[in-house]
Amino acid sequence: MGIKDIDPGKGIVLLLLLLLIIALLLSRNSNTITHFMAGQVMGWQTVDFNQRETDNFIIRYTAIDHDNIDLVAGASEYAFREVTGFFAGEPQGKTLVVVYPDTISLARSFGWDKSQKAEGVYWAGSIRIISPQLWQGQPQAVAADAMQAGPLVHEFAHLMVDEETRGNYNRWWTEGIAQYVEKQITGFQFDQPLDNTPMIYPLSRLDNEFDSEDSWQAYWQSLQIIEYIVEENGEASLFSIMEHLGRGENIRQGITRALSVDFDQWEQGLYNALQKNAGQEV
Repeated sequence: MGIKDIDPGKGIVLLLLLLLIIALLLSRNSNTITHFMAGQVMGWQTVDFNQRETDNFIIRYTAIDHDNIDLVAGASEYAFREVTGFFAGEPQGKTLVVVYPDTISLARSFGWDKSQKAEGVYWAGSIRIISPQLWQGQPQAVAADAMQAGPLVHEFAHLMVDEETRGNYNRWWTEGIAQYVEKQITGFQFDQPLDNTPMIYPLSRLDNEFDSEDSWQAYWQSLQIIEYIVEENGEASLFSIMEHLGRGENIRQGITRALSVDFDQWEQGLYNALQKNAGQEV
């Protein structure tokens, strides 16, 4: 009604303004939109799963894990308490955790090759894990320490990094933080790569190495970087960097401004420290 009376030139201007507003909303809330869309897909994929709800989680699982669901619920709430305590913040709403019977079905949910052996994966607001009977890579009876042994602390730390940075983070950053948090809470860390002389990747290349044959080295280096930052600047500096990332700055800008350093000099100091930790000559 009344559209036919709008001047064509003004109509084009109004349309362009509307498109600009939509683009701005999408750019500012892209992470929220991604989480919503991914949540809808996950809901559709797991519509036939059983469901258990806790204070902070919605847990979906198949019949094979009926007897394990109390353990998963307890481990989830343990991860929530410990990880949110570290971050001094909580995510918005309840987190979806989907329990798959084995690594093959988890890999299939992402369209990955069945050779992928992840115990847990965080992506776009939800956590996917395998049955607790397979945690640590071996069929086992449910252990009393499964809350700490399982992947939930690590994966929930990924979620909190996503929240803190509004989805603006490098792969090596979130993997390093998740390992650091897991080590602080459970004491677990990956062994140093074989030969005690791991390759030191440039930061510009490190993100690409997590899906390579040398991913173990990439994980090792990511934790080493986070520990280097903490040793040199304190744990609070991690949150300062994530605050900058949450404003839309890239990792170079975030480190430069949060640590008040020249990035190139800082990066060279980092490489020297990594080589020393790896037993290499500096």
